Amino acid sequence: PAITSVEDLKKFFLFLILGKRILMFVMVVASIIFCVILAIYSKNALFYGIGVLISLVLAFLHLLLNKKEYRKLATFNQRFPDDWKQVLNKRSIFYQRLTAEKKALFEKRVQIFLASKKIVGVKSVVDDETRILVAASAIIPTFAFPAFDYPELTEILIYPTQFNQNFDFESPDKSKQNIMGMVGNGYMNHVMLLSKDALLLGFDGRVSKDNVGVHEFVHLLDKVDGVIDGVPERLTEHSYVMPWLHLIKVEMDKIRMGESEINPYAITNNAEFLAVISEYFFNDPEDFHLQHPGLYGFLTKFYKQDLIFPGK
Repeated sequence: PAITSVEDLKKFFLFLILGKRILMFVMVVASIIFCVILAIYSKNALFYGIGVLISLVLAFLHLLLNKKEYRKLATFNQRFPDDWKQVLNKRSIFYQRLTAEKKALFEKRVQIFLASKKIVGVKSVVDDETRILVAASAIIPTFAFPAFDYPELTEILIYPTQFNQNFDFESPDKSKQNIMGMVGNGYMNHVMLLSKDALLLGFDGRVSKDNVGVHEFVHLLDKVDGVIDGVPERLTEHSYVMPWLHLIKVEMDKIRMGESEINPYAITNNAEFLAVISEYFFNDPEDFHLQHPGLYGFLTKFYKQDLIFPGK
């Protein structure tokens, strides 16, 4: 069933943990029965103690392996702070557009995200506002998929400003410090890097075409099928792929000829094209729809969100 409310989301997580609890219970019962049989046939009471010990170990492993799921469940007993709401109301245009019920779902997903991902400052202060906006960046492109939690992402590093390819933001050569965000690879495969300055600029409460947080999380969403290629195949049917690639080529040609107001960085490759226009789609949907109705139509299919005609 579709998850459209906080209660639906809570039921989903309860169902997930229930399955794991049942599995643990079956394993505990089986181990106890096995040890009781051994104790009876061997006439050695030591096996009773072994059965108890195995049960305790299984329970401990269950809690250890599912600690993130239990942290997520705990958020349903936590109230969303008023000052956090003020941050979203002030800074996120996407949040401002939501109904009261959908705002509650957005808020709960912020709490769940923050309970399951580590956000660390690199010579940068990570306050509540920064953490909330990182979470909002993740939730906006996946708002139609409330159970999705970026399973491959474990940590977000917050740099004070733009950095270079070596993750250096203090180099004397400022010309190469032009990276505002990055999805890690290799030894940083489960890490995302964001410039705090750029993150805050993307959530300044005004319509715009830029949002580095959304940009990087779109890359992660694109990567779900194993490769960042501008075709998030798990978000769309294969029948859309070829028309989508054709439209990318057409729009890139317009950008090259100066016939489009889309950020020229979009022509870097298909992956950057998707991320750049997604920023535009989520930050200024009316203008994006007016200027690029074809692209708007494809993104509503990718993200299962129609920001202008939500009931369509």
